[in-house]
Amino acid sequence: MNKKMEIEIAKRSDEIKQKLEIIRGSMRTHGIAGVRLRGVDWFSWATAGGSSVVILTSEAGIAEVFVTTHGAWVLTNSIERDRLIEEELTKDYEVHSEPWPALSHRPFHEFIRDQVPTGRVASDRPSEGEVALPVDLVAAKRKLLPSEIERYRELGQSAAEAMTETLSLARPKWTEAELAAQGSQALWRRGIHPTLTLVGGESRVARFRHPTATSFTKLDGYAMLVFCARKYGLYANLTRFVFFRKPTVEETKRFEDVARVEAVAFDQSQRFLTLAQIYEELDRAYGRLGYPREILKHHQGGTTGYLSREIVATPDQAVRIEPNTALAWNPSLPGAKIEDTVVVGERFTEVLTTDPKWPTQMIEGCKRPDLLVRP
Repeated sequence: MNKKMEIEIAKRSDEIKQKLEIIRGSMRTHGIAGVRLRGVDWFSWATAGGSSVVILTSEAGIAEVFVTTHGAWVLTNSIERDRLIEEELTKDYEVHSEPWPALSHRPFHEFIRDQVPTGRVASDRPSEGEVALPVDLVAAKRKLLPSEIERYRELGQSAAEAMTETLSLARPKWTEAELAAQGSQALWRRGIHPTLTLVGGESRVARFRHPTATSFTKLDGYAMLVFCARKYGLYANLTRFVFFRKPTVEETKRFEDVARVEAVAFDQSQRFLTLAQIYEELDRAYGRLGYPREILKHHQGGTTGYLSREIVATPDQAVRIEPNTALAWNPSLPGAKIEDTVVVGERFTEVLTTDPKWPTQMIEGCKRPDLLVRP
């Protein structure tokens, strides 16, 4: 093992110790005897970037984390045990595995009962008498530690570079599926899961806010590409547009206007308001720019991190933004959208999904992505 790997493992181990203390602190507060974390999002959070994913779309993976006051385990099957130990985990967790045929019914229940014969067990996906995770533990997952932000920066830059590479290669005669394939390839080459690659060519992007790629529609005059890109369990969400002709005055205005709406989201996030309050400010911003009730035609984003959206902003969402929260706002208009992944800090908002090769424009004093025009 080289020195760099040793340093990374030590940093992960330090982070895991902090996570275990957060879990156990919540257990003590709420009188909980054990915590089971089944979701792939929680697994990555608890293991400081490990992965329990095999099927990319699975919400629960091939392993889970189980924590008590006296121990911490990764529970898995006999197929995955050795790979997890060698490639995904540090030595902070013991690994308990069971033969895969035995897990088709009541997985790990006997092991858990042996560790916690009495007392409540909480889980992100409770079953058979388990209770939901305490609210304070769920909130702790959204508040990123410095080591998590460091991993996020690496991911954000790589995802943005993959986006630039993809749209620099794109051609108007490509189908939407060909552009999605190129984007997925660019992400995979960087060790990133392409959990979402939305593509809309000129004929569809103005009609549908979530255009899934088709194999029969050409890009033609311009195209939108959206990434939800996952590595270390974290999500980098970003949207970009490429034009193969000069944008019209009206098109340019729409792109500038969505960036102005996004500027309101950034400003209000930095004030650490609730998601409901920010939603209302975005609604007013659309109205001021001449698009009343446009907010009803597409969700505006919200907090991100170990899910593409941990919480989407709605008129009744009372969760308050806190420092070191990851956000991905995505205001949109017909044929126009903007999106980046950011971390809001005590004094400023850091954009993570940036590539210096991508063109930018200044909107409300902030450098934001412009259109890539390749006539």
